[in-house]
Amino acid sequence: MKKFFLIALVLFSIVPKNGFSQTEEQRSLEEKREKLQTEIRAINRLLFAEKKEKGSVLDQMEALDKKINVRQQLIRVTNQQSNLLNRRINANIKNISKLRADLKRLKDDYGLMIRKSYQNRSKQSRLMFLLSSKSFFQAFKRLQYMKQYTEYRRGQGEEILVKTEDLARLNKDLNAERKVKEVLIAQNRKAKDQLFKEIQSQKALLKTIRSNESKYSARIKKKEKEAKKIDKQIEKLIRNAIAAANKKTGKKVLNKSKFMLTPEATIVASNFTSNKGKLIWPVEKGIKSQGFGVYRDPIYPGIKHESNGVIIATDEGAIARSIFEGEVLAILSVPGGGKGIQIKHGNYISTYYNLSELFVKKGDKVHIKTKLGKIYTNRSNGQTRLKFYLYKDTSKLNPEDWIFQL
Repeated sequence: MKKFFLIALVLFSIVPKNGFSQTEEQRSLEEKREKLQTEIRAINRLLFAEKKEKGSVLDQMEALDKKINVRQQLIRVTNQQSNLLNRRINANIKNISKLRADLKRLKDDYGLMIRKSYQNRSKQSRLMFLLSSKSFFQAFKRLQYMKQYTEYRRGQGEEILVKTEDLARLNKDLNAERKVKEVLIAQNRKAKDQLFKEIQSQKALLKTIRSNESKYSARIKKKEKEAKKIDKQIEKLIRNAIAAANKKTGKKVLNKSKFMLTPEATIVASNFTSNKGKLIWPVEKGIKSQGFGVYRDPIYPGIKHESNGVIIATDEGAIARSIFEGEVLAILSVPGGGKGIQIKHGNYISTYYNLSELFVKKGDKVHIKTKLGKIYTNRSNGQTRLKFYLYKDTSKLNPEDWIFQL
């Protein structure tokens, strides 16, 4: 009986633990896969907002490049899920084989024990076994042996029942995992088909663009010129704001590129710093269509571009919102471009550009999620994009390090 309880205890302590860790890994992969699928749907909705004829070939190329990248990630994650299921299926096959061998051994042992018990089944023989004892102590030991034997038989029967139930459960899990694997394989096959079509579309667009290289080059130069114009105004406004704020203190400034913070501003800056990686998105819904830093040109990979902020694609009519409490530092207005707002959070500055309407003015106090303005929608391609920048004094920061899961 003790042997049975020991085996049961070992099974309880080992099997669920392994199963739990695998389930957590599978759940994590499933969450990644669902997130990537959601991102692909958002790309289709936000970056291919209108019919292709209305958008520029360059816009289509950038959107396809983004979608192909996400689709490749999706295929990799689905492969990881399939491989994990393979490992679990193989482990279950081994466990089933072992359980069947254990069950056969237990049944053989139990059958032999039952046959012997049947041969000595008469109460008279058991009574004679006790009465033939040479002493009271021997009779007591024999009685204890008979009780232990009865308990051992019961334990063997219970162990067979446990093993049988374990075998049935493993068989059920194995069948369920095989069905899940079949679904994953089918979804991956579909994703690969979609990827092939997208790559073919990308090749066709590349051919179109390269047949008119001068037009493409002019478009790229125009975009870079616009980006530099915005960057220069953002940095100029920050430097002017630092100079004006430091002048008000009436103190000698040693570093003209940094804010001299008041006690209140120091608290805001400290709170902002402690929320690194947890700040809200500057829009309620959207996807990152362009990241921070140096990136390769989608047409000519040898050419590199640099982005001082991130671009977030969102729905038409979407509103830009403050990522943290602060004060409106400045209003941007680039000639021939859109409008923007700068918010000061201690010595951090968040900038929201490409707005068509503004809901706040310079000097206004804002809180987290305060509505700042309506984001501009480009009628030529139907896309609604917010350009978001983050600075600490005059130093550029990567918003992806600060905004939650950006």
